Amino acid sequence: MSRRKKGDDVSGWVVLDKPDDMTSTHAVSAVRRIYNAQKAGHAGTLDPLASGILPIALGEATKTVPWLMEAEKTYLFTVKWGVSTDTQDREGKVIATSDVRPSADAVREALKAFVGQIQQIPPQFSAVKVDGERAYDLARDGETVELEPRTVVVHEADLVNTEGDDLATFRVRSGKGFYIRAMARDLAAALGAEGHVWRLRRTAVGPFTEAESVALDALEDLRHKGAASERLKPVETALADIPALAINGEDAFKLRQGRPIVLLPHVMEALKPKFRERTIAGQDASRAVVALFQGKAIALGDVRAGKFSPTRVFHLADQ
Repeated sequence: MSRRKKGDDVSGWVVLDKPDDMTSTHAVSAVRRIYNAQKAGHAGTLDPLASGILPIALGEATKTVPWLMEAEKTYLFTVKWGVSTDTQDREGKVIATSDVRPSADAVREALKAFVGQIQQIPPQFSAVKVDGERAYDLARDGETVELEPRTVVVHEADLVNTEGDDLATFRVRSGKGFYIRAMARDLAAALGAEGHVWRLRRTAVGPFTEAESVALDALEDLRHKGAASERLKPVETALADIPALAINGEDAFKLRQGRPIVLLPHVMEALKPKFRERTIAGQDASRAVVALFQGKAIALGDVRAGKFSPTRVFHLADQ
């Protein structure tokens, strides 16, 4: 006999507005408990000092986490000038000070070099692995490691406002693997100043925004009212920018069994213009498509040679 899974068979996305002073892991555990879900995960860690959008996947939605990890993210953050810390944020130890306070004009000019494809060295306190160990673990042990620069993409970077001479707030929209703390470090260096992240908030992850987010205490209140499901978004929400294929019941049956389906020529022609180069979890996903039956996700797969071959099949309780 197979062991029965603990929890309920619940699937979908919760767009949590994570409070500061809470780890992403703790936030996932709290949401999983509220829904009594069998499985849970998140798409993109937020530091404990950061607040904002933390998309949490429950059940079958966990199969779409790699896709959301690749999504664009938008941040609102404040740099405090005059002090640099070993973690590049307010929780670290002071390692340098300076009387330099960059002007708004100087900051705007320096920001131009941070837009587009840029090279960025991750912070010492980051989850990057070095010889099998996390960089932050080595940093906590007092080791300084040489981290390789990586190419990251910044779509927008703007100075939003300043608070006196010490604080400057920025809005950045970036791609995968971008570190706000590294940007604060590098921007301060470019300006001949010292600085660190004082406040940090993530305002969007892919299709998920602040407008549709829910705070943890509000979600707890909904649980007591038996209405937490109101804040659960469908599994396919995370796949909003992937070409969709509407299928019939017969094809849905085949896909649920892991079998490929044949596509008619006119369907292939309609899909081709929607393909674009993309890599998901290190794999080519340029011809990825999500198959929908009656608007619900049945499978993720690749379209090639006139066939849709499933790579991920969704087993949802209401199907």
